[in-house]
Amino acid sequence: MTLAQIIKKHPFTAGLTDSQIATLAQLAHKVNFKDNEVVLITGEQARNFYLLLSGSVCVEVVTSICVVWVQILQPGDAFGWSALLDHHDTLFQVRTREASQALCLNGDRLCALLHEDAVLAAELFRRALNLVAGRVQATETRLGELCGWKVKREQAVVSEK
Repeated sequence: MTLAQIIKKHPFTAGLTDSQIATLAQLAHKVNFKDNEVVLITGEQARNFYLLLSGSVCVEVVTSICVVWVQILQPGDAFGWSALLDHHDTLFQVRTREASQALCLNGDRLCALLHEDAVLAAELFRRALNLVAGRVQATETRLGELCGWKVKREQAVVSEK
């Protein structure tokens, strides 16, 4: 399967035009991660945006005294939305839970493309805002659990697709 075909089928990018898919495919390459590998480090400048293809990753909040998981992402999810913002630091750590594969889109090239193509930029930013909203809701839910609040699991699930 070509990169364009993979991107076209991924839930985050599904529905984009063939031209937009082809453009994104030029920025993408497959990456493989080992079990328990840190993919994104909190506070480091965001460099890449990822479309998860296989395996799973854990989104974590890292402090000087603890690491707390916030959200588990599965194939079909995306992460690294900070890379869509010019020179922005990563807000969450992302660690693999098992061997995983993703499509990696170079953040610098993606940002340059978004400056050139307002239509694609608007669509990707709309989709990225859904990712951000999902992280906020997952963080709020996890905080509630840690504080002893009873949280119904079906309310805690957020679709990022």
